Amino acid sequence: MDLTRYQDPAVIRRALAMKRVAIVGLSADELRASNFVGRYLLMHGYEVIPVNPKAQQILGQTCYASLKDIPGPVDTVDVFRKPDAVPGIARDAVAIGAKCLWLQFNVISEEGAAIAVAGGLDVVMDRCMKVEHARYLGRMHWLGFNTGRVVATRSD
Repeated sequence: MDLTRYQDPAVIRRALAMKRVAIVGLSADELRASNFVGRYLLMHGYEVIPVNPKAQQILGQTCYASLKDIPGPVDTVDVFRKPDAVPGIARDAVAIGAKCLWLQFNVISEEGAAIAVAGGLDVVMDRCMKVEHARYLGRMHWLGFNTGRVVATRSD
């Protein structure tokens, strides 16, 4: 699978401009990447909607069991789940009228991408919203984390 077709800078910028983001698999654990990304997005003016059936509230936001339970429109569905869960999430993203399906690092699903594209959604795959936000909006600094794709090494 050629992932570069799902890493188009124009699509990434378009997704980053939309401010209502449902994070599927957002964890209440502060040490998890999903929590860090959610907190970062909140700090940068995004409305973050946690989707996690095991929690009532995460990051001070009301948590929903599924995408279909979220009141109002959702711009971007950011996924922190295993690839085998993506096709169902993509179907729900299409059903709620989302505009973009964003699959985080190592969340790679050709089937999920095909469902989203057929439903009219943009797809970003194997990229992190926090890292891409920092890259395109000039906020990459030493507080970033080393993902193996973007290195934030400080020299003393």
